[in-house]
Amino acid sequence: VQLQASGGGLVQAGKSLTLSCAASGRDFSLNFMGWYRQAPGKQRELVAGITSGGSTNYADSVKGRFTISKDNAKNMVYLLMNSLKAEDTAVYYCNAEGFDRFPYGRSFNNWGHGTLVTVSS
Repeated sequence: VQLQASGGGLVQAGKSLTLSCAASGRDFSLNFMGWYRQAPGKQRELVAGITSGGSTNYADSVKGRFTISKDNAKNMVYLLMNSLKAEDTAVYYCNAEGFDRFPYGRSFNNWGHGTLVTVSS
């Protein structure tokens, strides 16, 4: 299962940006999709996650500003980021956990390539 993230870029503080991530593969199911971020000199952290049942969780630093959503039919997850701050500047990574039935059937925990979000103050 491959993940393709998009939507990063340069944005002014206070503005909004939406990240998208598409999961693709032959025959798989998703249990969880999430967004992580890693700022320079810092560890990668979970920003927001959403389960197959629709339960969501957010880092305290983004609660009330970011919203994660998904489109099951398209195997996509989105991260709407409002009221962006300079401290949101980071490389954002899409993550997915699930079960890949092709060719042998195995669980997976995969990462997409990061997309850079830069917030100018």
